[in-house]
Amino acid sequence: MSHSPAKNNSLGDGLSDRQIGMISIAGIIGAGLFVGSANAIATAGPAVLLSYAMTGVLVLLVMRMLGEMAVLQPDTGSFSTYAAKAIGPWAGFTIGWLYWWFWVLLIPVEAIAGADILHAYFPSIAAWQFTTAIILLLTVTNLFSVKNFGVFEFWFAIIKVVAIIGFIGIGLMAIFGHWPLANVSGVAHLYNNIGFMPHGFGAVLTGILLTIFSFFGAEVVTIAAVESKDPGKKISRAINLVVYRIALFYLLSIFLVVSLISWSDPELLKQGTFQYVLSTLNFPGAKLVVDVVVLIAVCSCMNSGLYTASRMLYSLGKRGNAPASCATVTRGSVPRVAVLGSTLAGFVACIANYAFPGEVFAFLISTTGAIALIVYLVIAVSQLRMRSALEKRGITPDFTMWFFPWLTWLSILMILSVLGYMFYLPQYRYESLMTMGVTLLVLCAGIYVTGKRKKQEAVFSTARISKEKIQVARH
Repeated sequence: MSHSPAKNNSLGDGLSDRQIGMISIAGIIGAGLFVGSANAIATAGPAVLLSYAMTGVLVLLVMRMLGEMAVLQPDTGSFSTYAAKAIGPWAGFTIGWLYWWFWVLLIPVEAIAGADILHAYFPSIAAWQFTTAIILLLTVTNLFSVKNFGVFEFWFAIIKVVAIIGFIGIGLMAIFGHWPLANVSGVAHLYNNIGFMPHGFGAVLTGILLTIFSFFGAEVVTIAAVESKDPGKKISRAINLVVYRIALFYLLSIFLVVSLISWSDPELLKQGTFQYVLSTLNFPGAKLVVDVVVLIAVCSCMNSGLYTASRMLYSLGKRGNAPASCATVTRGSVPRVAVLGSTLAGFVACIANYAFPGEVFAFLISTTGAIALIVYLVIAVSQLRMRSALEKRGITPDFTMWFFPWLTWLSILMILSVLGYMFYLPQYRYESLMTMGVTLLVLCAGIYVTGKRKKQEAVFSTARISKEKIQVARH
C-alpha cells in the first residue's frame, strides 16, 4: 500500500445515503437474534416478548438522547466526545477505551463463530485457518477505503433483512394455517405450556440481561454517518426509524417464534431460534439456510466491529487520549494505524483462544459483560448535562429528547436497575465484577492522563503569557 498520510488527518465522506441507511438497520441485527435469542426464550418463556419490549424501549430512549447530541455535533468519537465535553475529559477517555475494548474483543468472537460454521462444512480445513482468513479479508476491505466497508455492510445488511422478512412471511403463513409443509397454526404456544409467564416476572428481568446486548450496535450509525455528506440529517432519519426496526425485526419475529414452537423444547437451545422454527415447519435445507445467514451476520458484526473500533481509536488519538499515530489517515481518508491496531488486538485475542482454550479468552470476554450498559449510562448522563447547559444559554436543539428531563432520568434509573440486577444474580456477578474492574483501571488511567495533560497545558499557557509580558516590557 502506497497511500501516504493525508495532510488534514480528517475522515472523508465516502459513505453513500443508501449505505448509511443499511448500516443503521444492520446495527441491530446480529447473530444474537438468529441464534442467541433461544437462551432468552428458554429463560422467560413467551413472556420474553416483555423482555424484548422493555429492552427496546430503553434502547429507543438511549438512541434518542444520543441522536440529540449527534445531530447537534456529528463526531466520529460520538458519545465519547460528548462525555468529554459534558462530564469531563476523563469520562471521554474512559468510555472511549471501554468501547474500543468491547469491539476489539467482539472481532475474534464473531470470527471464531464464523470459522466454526465453515469448519463444520469443510472439516479438512482447521477452524483457526478460517478464523485467520475471515479477519484478514475484512481487515483488507477496511484498509483501502471507507467505501469498501460501506459496500460490504450494505450487502450484508440486505441479506439479513431479506432473511428476517422471509422468516416473518413464513411464520405468518404458518400461524394462519397457510403453510403447506407442516400442520402448524394458531398461537396456542403463547399460553398452553404453564402459561404466558411460566417463571414469573423475575425471569422477564433476566431476559432483559440476555436481550440487551443483542441491540448493542445501533449507535454505530452516529459514528458512520460522520463519513457521509450531511451527517446530521442522516442521523436524525436513522434515529426516527429505530422504533419501527425494533418492532419489526425483534418483537414480530420473536412473537412468531414463541407462537409456533414450545419454549421448553430442548431442541430450541440445541438448534438455535430460527433453525428450530424452520425445522419444525419442515422448511427444506433449514440448517444450511440458517448457517449461511448466521455466517453473514457474524461477518457483518465483525466488519462493523473493526470499523467502529478503528474510528473510536482514531477519535481518541485526535483528542490526545491515544498515540498520535492513530489519528493519521491515508489519502483514502482511512485511519490505517487505528485499523491495524484494532486488528492486531483482535488477533492476539484469537491466539489466546486457540492457545489456551476456555481460559484466557473466556476471562477477556467476561470483562465486556456490562460495557453496553455503562455506555448507555454515560450517554444518558452526557445528554442530561449537555441539554441543561444549552437550555441555560437559551438554546434548543433541532432534534430533541422527548419530555426532557423526565425520560432522561427514567432511562438513567432503568440502566442503574439493570446493572444492579446483574450484580444481584449469581450467574452475572462475575461478569459484572470483571467489567467494573476493567472500568476502574481505565478510569484511573483516564484521570492520570487527562490530569497530566491539563497540567502541561497550564504550564505552557503560563510560560506563553510570561513570554508575552517580557516582550511587552522590552517594547
